[in-house]
Amino acid sequence: MAWWCCEDRFVADPRTAPFGAVLLADVAVASDVYPEYPDVTDGDFRLVRRHFDIQAFGVNGITGNAGDEMVEPHHERDDEDNLTDGHEELFAVMSGHAVFTVDGEDLDAPTGTLVFVRDPALIRSARATVDSTAILAIGGRPGVPFEVSRWERAWFP
Repeated sequence: MAWWCCEDRFVADPRTAPFGAVLLADVAVASDVYPEYPDVTDGDFRLVRRHFDIQAFGVNGITGNAGDEMVEPHHERDDEDNLTDGHEELFAVMSGHAVFTVDGEDLDAPTGTLVFVRDPALIRSARATVDSTAILAIGGRPGVPFEVSRWERAWFP
């Protein structure tokens, strides 16, 4: 996978480069990195934090088409069974259009929409309503230094 930055200089390793840019479509899909990963959505779950080795916050991307479940129904409570850590989550619809459901309420989310879920206990999900939908999901536990989530450590060490 090519990575370009710095006035078109090739950067061999985006995990160590001081800065750079990549198309979301060029970030590895979770099930390609680890074929045993239980991919529970229809869209492609892209490992953005891992791609760049981001150490300050959790972030992943999801790409898909009309009708695809992009974000599976889940909570982020501090829960060992689900490998969740009490994260707040911000979802940014980068392209396309989706409908989020948070705590049973549907939220229409065209390109440019930000959906924030403060309460980790709320069940949230999203479904694309048009082709070429891309969502960026950013999360972290408030009030504590960042750690790679239990979920990511378990599946992508």
